[in-house]
Amino acid sequence: MQTIDFIKMSLEMSGSWILALAKDMQDAPLTMPTSAGGNHPMWCVGHLAYSEANLVNVLIKGEEHPFPEWERLFKQGGEVYTESSKYPAYEDVISKLEEVRASTLALLDTLTDDDLDKPSHAEEEMKDFFGTVGACLAVIVIHYSFHGGQIADARRALGRAPLMG
Repeated sequence: MQTIDFIKMSLEMSGSWILALAKDMQDAPLTMPTSAGGNHPMWCVGHLAYSEANLVNVLIKGEEHPFPEWERLFKQGGEVYTESSKYPAYEDVISKLEEVRASTLALLDTLTDDDLDKPSHAEEEMKDFFGTVGACLAVIVIHYSFHGGQIADARRALGRAPLMG
């Protein structure tokens, strides 16, 4: 198996898992994962879409972010609101995540394993984590696992049984 194939398989699997969790929360997207708060599904899904678009469009391709208006709501370290009026419709956020993932998978179809070592457009202080195309793609793979756990915890906070395993 080539590295590109491994990345693509990982992105396809993590994408399907996140979408299953996210869609199951359509009736309660602002559910906090713990009694102490945390990142609810709305924020997780929007953050994943915003972040992946940033990694692919800005850092890998060197283009503008396709939806900069989401930065205020979904950037890393941003405030997580409990009012639904602050966010776009949850269905639109899920659709944007699907759109971004499709774009990432289409990009992978154009890359070779040698392309993974090409430098990204990351600023110097970000090069340790995002310095190459491959590093950016690796972050996308693990990022879904991190926030998928938060969505799974929000589901459990509602008393829902696990969807997987």
